[in-house]
Amino acid sequence: MTASLIDGAALARSLRAQVAERAAALTARGRPPGLAVILVGEDAASAVYVRNKVKDCEESGIRSVLQRLPAQTPEADLLARIQALNVDPSIHGILVQLPLPAHIDTRRVIETISPDKDVDGFHVASAGALMTGQPGFLPCTPYGVMRLLEHAGARLAGAEAVVVGRSNIVGKPQALLLLQADATVTICHSRSRDLAAHTRRADVLIAAVGRARMITGDMIKPGAIVIDVGMNRDETGKLCGDVDFDSAREVASAITPVPGGVGPMTRAMLLVNTLEAAERKR
Repeated sequence: MTASLIDGAALARSLRAQVAERAAALTARGRPPGLAVILVGEDAASAVYVRNKVKDCEESGIRSVLQRLPAQTPEADLLARIQALNVDPSIHGILVQLPLPAHIDTRRVIETISPDKDVDGFHVASAGALMTGQPGFLPCTPYGVMRLLEHAGARLAGAEAVVVGRSNIVGKPQALLLLQADATVTICHSRSRDLAAHTRRADVLIAAVGRARMITGDMIKPGAIVIDVGMNRDETGKLCGDVDFDSAREVASAITPVPGGVGPMTRAMLLVNTLEAAERKR
């Protein structure tokens, strides 16, 4: 068996085209959707991510406002910027690029963003809405994974789903979304005993732990759908995921590549969230 590829890049292009059409309709009514992006410091990877997000906005008809702040910016100044954006009617989504400099409290920054503009889905109000099944913004990566599973034709009701990773950004919300889709969910982490015993049961396996090629082919149930959220560099500097792609592809029925899988979908769902925020305001 050789797994089929789940092309996140192609699905993301389709979503961006849909966003562009809806954004144009809002703009024609005098309500162009707007996203504010704040970048603190000169972290190279963060600068690349922000540049890509701004480019996505431009291509999708969403107005982007980029605010660059020096690394030594006081926390109070950053919070004041966010509070000003909270009351700006032309801004529908606010994104503060992480990680932040060590002297800034990330939790306090996230909680300062208005829940109505929390298009990253990180605010405690967004997390609470997800936990209780109420409407709210979904974190972009888990949201994108669910769209990928839908695109791949995954039958989640009653399926065994295993999430490797328990972060607040991916692992935990991913498990909740799978549970909402009626999957039977197991969350594994660094303290899990006999990880392979859990992963071999999975009809749907989602790797989001941040360790290069941690999940190998012999840890995968034949015919499983494998979603690789990881983005790592191996010993040669090559970009790779949490899954050993070559061995996993010989066992799984479908698998996401790295790059070109989850990454483009994360960016696309940010646009979707921003657009939905603007439509709610309308």
